[in-house]
Amino acid sequence: MPLAYLRGLTSRSRTHFADRHLAYYLTFIAGAINAGGFLAIGQYTSHMSGIVATAAEYAALGELRPVAAGAAAVLLFTLGAAVSSWLVNWGRRNDRQSMYASPLLLEGALLLLFGVWGRNLADRAQVFVPMTIGLLCFLMGLQNAMVTKLSRAEIRTTHVTGMITDVGIELGKLVYWNRHPEFDARGRVRADRDKLRRLSLLVFSFFAGGVTGALGFRHLGFVSAVPLAVLLFVLAGLPVLDDVRGRTHDTDRRTTRID
Repeated sequence: MPLAYLRGLTSRSRTHFADRHLAYYLTFIAGAINAGGFLAIGQYTSHMSGIVATAAEYAALGELRPVAAGAAAVLLFTLGAAVSSWLVNWGRRNDRQSMYASPLLLEGALLLLFGVWGRNLADRAQVFVPMTIGLLCFLMGLQNAMVTKLSRAEIRTTHVTGMITDVGIELGKLVYWNRHPEFDARGRVRADRDKLRRLSLLVFSFFAGGVTGALGFRHLGFVSAVPLAVLLFVLAGLPVLDDVRGRTHDTDRRTTRID
């Protein structure tokens, strides 16, 4: 990948092109973590709706231990989002080029530890399962909050339900028959084809990541998380290095968005 392309993906200045391409990479990673995590612990960790619903079911049955586990998972997802928000806001306040890259760097470091040390802890189920659920929920919250702030809440990389809902909305607009040709442009129902294409690619990226993560964990085990961590380091590395070297690129001062 050219350096200018890599730097633009996570730099302080944003373009719609960079937002979309970063979202594709991160959605792939989220799908891989989610599927690999399921094979490791038997639970999806980006699906907060499912976790809350499961906790409610156990609460109705009077089983408090699963309820506490669900509450801990939601809390750690929220904590990951809060840490990501803090890092982005701190970076903005201190004029850092890596304001968006720093949460990804943290995610990569934690994912690397999981890939390296997971096998050593896998035999201790009482410790390993709760720790893994907490770690992966934290990572999903960390990533999702960063992309939400970066895209001004237009993109989320772990919320596939929302993506598919929006795909359905645009498909409904696409097949809508505008019976009255006298309506002006404001009165016509028109699908946003660009949005439909982008959302479809995001859903496919999550699916492709899930397939990759599942196959990787099945054949390689926990070490399959290491390439995902390396990809996060590659995505986040250049803006972080720019801050370390005290370098400022002219394009990093732009606040406008271009395609």
